[in-house]
Amino acid sequence: MYRFVFTAVLLVSTLTLAADSQNGPKDSVVLIIRHAENPASGRGLAPRGQQRAEAYKHYFKKFTVDSKQLRPDVIFAAKDSKQSQRPRLTVEPFAKAAKLRIDTRFGSNRSAELAADLRATEPGKRILICWRHGDIPELLRALGANPETLLPHGKWPDSVYDWVILLSYDQDGRLIPASTRRINEHLMPGDSQ
Repeated sequence: MYRFVFTAVLLVSTLTLAADSQNGPKDSVVLIIRHAENPASGRGLAPRGQQRAEAYKHYFKKFTVDSKQLRPDVIFAAKDSKQSQRPRLTVEPFAKAAKLRIDTRFGSNRSAELAADLRATEPGKRILICWRHGDIPELLRALGANPETLLPHGKWPDSVYDWVILLSYDQDGRLIPASTRRINEHLMPGDSQ
């Protein structure tokens, strides 16, 4: 009898956790980008990365998918670390142009905490997140998406800087698979085609 009760409690707990991990912000869109190009050394951006960050200023102001305007109204960037300020520096030009604050409370190793914060966000937001590429698969999982379906072998390649991952959520905060995709930016010469 105790074994049955324990098994039932364990199953209910597991299902509850699984359901929570699939929730995102209600009636919202999340756009995930990797920080712009690395320099040979230092915490900032390479010259090409600075160009990409400047290009994002216009790219996200007019960001449209399937004829629907998706200009971000909330911005998150991974917290600055001793090794890198790149996530914040990547979205800073757009944030200034759009007069938006960049939320840097979460380090890129705190994807689950960011996801929980997003689930508590008011509905209807368009959220831009700039993250470190090695931690993006975990962020996708925390937001209920499968990295294997959005990234090659479930990982963001080291040499790729020009993708946007678009996650769409319904009014209950459930991921909408048909509206979730990886987008090639075509932002700068040499970007993926």
